[in-house]
Order: sequence, then C-alpha cells, then structure tokens
Amino acid sequence: MKDKKRLLGMTLEELKKVSSEAGLPSYATKQIADWIYKKNVRSIAEMTNISAVNRAALEKHYEIGAYPPSEAVKSVDGTIKYLYPVSSGSSVEAVYIPTEEHATLCVSSQIGCKMSCLFCMTGRQGFTDNLTANEILNQIQSLPEAETLTNIVFMGMGEPLDNTEEVLKVLDILTSPYGYGWSPKRITVSSIGAKGLPRFLKESNCHLAISLHSPYSGERFSIMPMEKAFPLNQVLSLIKEYDFNHQRRVSFEYIVFKNFNDSPEHAITLARLLTGIPCRVNLIRFHAIPDSLLESSDLRKMEKFRDILNSKGITCTIRTSRGEDIFAACGMLSTARKQGEK
Repeated sequence: MKDKKRLLGMTLEELKKVSSEAGLPSYATKQIADWIYKKNVRSIAEMTNISAVNRAALEKHYEIGAYPPSEAVKSVDGTIKYLYPVSSGSSVEAVYIPTEEHATLCVSSQIGCKMSCLFCMTGRQGFTDNLTANEILNQIQSLPEAETLTNIVFMGMGEPLDNTEEVLKVLDILTSPYGYGWSPKRITVSSIGAKGLPRFLKESNCHLAISLHSPYSGERFSIMPMEKAFPLNQVLSLIKEYDFNHQRRVSFEYIVFKNFNDSPEHAITLARLLTGIPCRVNLIRFHAIPDSLLESSDLRKMEKFRDILNSKGITCTIRTSRGEDIFAACGMLSTARKQGEK
C-alpha cells in the first residue's frame, strides 16, 4: 500500500495520464475526477460506473489517499484544531472555525517553516518538508465538517508561496469544474510575500493576505528575518504591477504587539504606505507563545490604531480571537505533541 500513488491531489492532466497508463478509456478520466472531488469516495472500489476490470487495473498502482485526522481538540468557542499525519512521520495542523454565517478552514502547506518569524511557533520547528497536493487537500477532504465549509485560508503551518507548485495545483483543483468548482473568492492565500508571489498573482484569482506587522523595514526585519530577502516595498510593487486589473481582495494581516508596533505613528505610516492599493487591514491580537518577549497590545490601543486607518481611507477591522484555549497559535499543538513524543 505504501508504494501506491495517491489520486487525491492530482490535476485533470495528471489523471489523464493515469487513465492512459492503466489502459482505461479516455472518458474514465472525468469519471475518476468526479468520484474523488465531487463524491469524495475513500476507495477505488466505490467507483461503480467504472468496470471491475478497470478498477482492478487502477488498484494495482493507485489508491485514493484520503485519511482521517489523528487528533482533534475543541475550543469552548467551537473552534476545532485537527492534527493530520503526513508522510514524513510528522503531523500538521488544520483549524476549523465556525461562525453564524461562515465555516472557515485554515490549512497548512508545509511541515515547519523557513521564515523564522519571532511570533510564530511553527518557525521554531524549523523546516522539514513541503506538503504534497495530496497532503494539503486531505486536510479539506477528510475534515469531518467538510460539507459545511464556506471558506478556506492558507494560513496554517508554513509559507504557502514557498511551496508554490503544490499550492497552485491545489488551488486549480479547488476552483476548476473538474474538481471542487469553488469560486476563487472563497479562498485566501496568506504570505509574507515569498518567491512564489509573482506566479500566484499571474496564475490565480484567489484572494491574497500579506503578513505585514510593521510599516518600517528595519522593525519588520527584527521580527521577520525574511524581510531581507522579500522586502515589503518589493511585495507592494508586485501587487500594484500584477493585480491592477484583478478582482481579487487584497488584505494585510497586522499582529499588534504591545509597545512595538501599536503607536499612532505606526498607523499613520501604514496608511501612507498602502495608499493606492485597494485593500483592507486586519488587526490581530497576539496569541502569546512560550519564551517570547513579545506581548499582546491592549484593546484600547488597537481600537485607536483601527480608527486612524479608517480615517485615512484604509478599511480596517479587528479580528476576533478564536480558540485560545486549544493552542490557537500556528504550530503550538503540533509542537506540543512532538515534545511529548521525546
């Protein structure tokens, strides 16, 4: 079974190759895609409109590749954090966030992360590997609440645009008629503005959220070392260049730290920096992580920050914190489980 290739996560072109190599008729490609992405089957044996002989041919080398989460931890507010085992023997997190109007899933794209942001627990794990399209999609397809989902955000463990090839493949499957057929407006990719940003802007119409956290380059570098490789001014220039005629929503994530980036001057400078980019800013209260000198700003300062941005014509909201009682910050639950295994 370990040697079998997984069909979940394959694009239509890849499934065409599978059908051809297995000696199936050309129309079987669409049938396979329907069974995987629309009917969510767990085994090839369930593909009943494909002949028994052809199913047997498929099963020699392939499996669906959908597998359930290994653990779930539920918050008092209804948020659920799931752990999914992946091929390296590690686990990655996906967080289900239900509200009255929406049900959002936050998915991971890497095992660990290279970006080393000081406020992120995943960064402390270091980088192990990129997730495959199968391992990313499985977080969605095998979610117990999958049928309730209204939105997906690539904002879990890892930097999505450091795993560009696999993430773009997943976005294609999620939004294409042969796949899930979702509107790109239901999907948001969060990034610090990594190397894959130009490809994403060219090849996808999904929403974009940039992790900003300071309008000052030196200050941003002090908490986000990759500012040196991917400077914010270059990220903003790319957005202006490639996204001028797109209908996607661009937002900026801004974690507010006490006495670090929460002053009125920061808000004024941020508004000036974002002038000319139709966007919104989401202010996020910091979820404290162990051994960090960074602290959460207070609500009064966050409200003042928000009001300054709104007065400058930049739409700004304060995001409601969810799931703090269940290791809410990215990477905390998986880190705790890894430490428990030692």
